[in-house]
Amino acid sequence: MNHTLRADLHVHTCHSRHSGTLTFLGSRDCYSQPLDVYRVAKARGMDLVCITDHDSIDGGLELMERMPDAADVIVGEEISCLLPEGRVEVHIAAYGMTESLHRDVQRLRGNVFDVTARLREAGVFFALNHLLHFYRGQLPLERYLALLDDVPALETRNGTMLQAHNALCEAMAGGRWRAAGTRLGRIGGSDAHTLRRVGTTWTEAPGRTRETFMASLRAGLGEPGGAHGSTRAVAGDAYGVVGSYIAALIGFGPRDLPVWRRAACLAFAGVSLPMQFMPLAVASARKSAERRAVQRVATTLGLPSTRFHLRAGRDGAEVAQGKRPPVPGSRIPDPGSRSPI
Repeated sequence: MNHTLRADLHVHTCHSRHSGTLTFLGSRDCYSQPLDVYRVAKARGMDLVCITDHDSIDGGLELMERMPDAADVIVGEEISCLLPEGRVEVHIAAYGMTESLHRDVQRLRGNVFDVTARLREAGVFFALNHLLHFYRGQLPLERYLALLDDVPALETRNGTMLQAHNALCEAMAGGRWRAAGTRLGRIGGSDAHTLRRVGTTWTEAPGRTRETFMASLRAGLGEPGGAHGSTRAVAGDAYGVVGSYIAALIGFGPRDLPVWRRAACLAFAGVSLPMQFMPLAVASARKSAERRAVQRVATTLGLPSTRFHLRAGRDGAEVAQGKRPPVPGSRIPDPGSRSPI
């Protein structure tokens, strides 16, 4: 029996510095410290720890600097790109990044095909994240799906995406929609923006070292596992980030803003207290839009609509119609029964 390793291949830290929501507030997208992410990932059964901050490799480099002999850290990056036709935002996850390669791809982000060409040239493994997160019909579907011909792997289990979305991505990885007809590699990750969900979604692949694990991913041997997403998962991360942001404003965290602006933002936070249901409302609206997008794409592609139909589960999460997914295996306890770390 082959020895396998696990890694959560989509995790953010405080080096994901810019939030796309209410940008005038100057909030970070995440406040988790890299060492805390490492500790939690290990406690939840991850053999390797990967950091994929938005357009930054500083989180991974910080871990490597603090643990120079660590052989279980993967320096990753989630690169925000544009698909020129339709101006659709696209996120590419790259693994094994260096400072020079990071600088190169940051200059190329205006065209996702330039980014992927540079990553291929560097011999770096990469994948397309959350396929339908930004696509809402800005260009014809067949032209959008041409992206699948330009990547070696697809994220088929994202811990914030609905199970139906992940199931659709799993179907898309089968190769039917690629010109070459070959299967895509498959990866999974929590997309955690707080420590709460780190290591609850993962990729498992044959290997005994970081290098052999990465070689298995390149060979298409990755097996995603763990939790799917829901309104509750997304809202939970949002409330966690809001809490960390307010703590930073009063001095318990990074001081990103001048004093006068911190005072203004604290005043705004106080005035908006009656509106604290908004993160839940926004998460619910986004999940509804995601659900509709999945169903539209499945219908357009001629896939069985019942496979991607959603209902509310007993726990309030959205689950695919039919048999509920198994609870994550013994290496990671059921998040619903686990004491917070």
